Amino acid sequence: MNENNTTSGQQEILEGIRWNDAGLLPAIVQDDTTLEVLMFAYMNPESLKLSLESGQTWFWSRSRGELWHKGGTSGNTQAITSIHYDCDSDTLLVKVKPEGPACHTGEVSCFYRELPLAGKAAADTPQADELHNGGSQTAEGRFAVLAELERVIAEREAERPEGAYTTYLFDKGVDKILKKVGEETAETIIAAKNKDNAELRLEVSDLIYHLLVLLQERKLPLDEIMAELSARHERPRRD
Repeated sequence: MNENNTTSGQQEILEGIRWNDAGLLPAIVQDDTTLEVLMFAYMNPESLKLSLESGQTWFWSRSRGELWHKGGTSGNTQAITSIHYDCDSDTLLVKVKPEGPACHTGEVSCFYRELPLAGKAAADTPQADELHNGGSQTAEGRFAVLAELERVIAEREAERPEGAYTTYLFDKGVDKILKKVGEETAETIIAAKNKDNAELRLEVSDLIYHLLVLLQERKLPLDEIMAELSARHERPRRD
């Protein structure tokens, strides 16, 4: 088949695509080798055209109202191996060979969290009343809020919603973020010296938040910090 026939056939298919009322099309991205679902996003006609022409995934960011080249900033690009459309012509399945993790949290897939199914052993996941009341919690449950905060901060950096404080920090850059880390560190010291635990709780919370913003700016996942702490804990004691 010559190039003109290929282009004509492609155009005919594109004209049959059923875009939603916003002119968008859901796109499921799947690893071509492992078949793991990596992410879900939307394409508009222009981003689909760019994806077909460049061989890498392009999407439409609904929050920013602009085209989005996956990995254009992070380097975690996705080389397209095939694009399939479903029987209703209103959803795409994009198979790719990823260059790095798909999720902005550093996870391979955006679908890295699991909802417990009925009938699973109670020990598999923390009980809801333990997480929200004063009961005992597993280590994972105790620190789940850090993973969620890391996710939200990464999302803020990617989408830059107007008026958000985290957007303001990323827009100002690393010097502003470092200044805030320094300020919150000093205020934490003062609260501790004053023996004011209520104030200390607030200041430590602010410090941890700004540290997570700094880690995101430097693209250093919290998992690497936890791994470093774990490695230190496992080293033989010298005393």
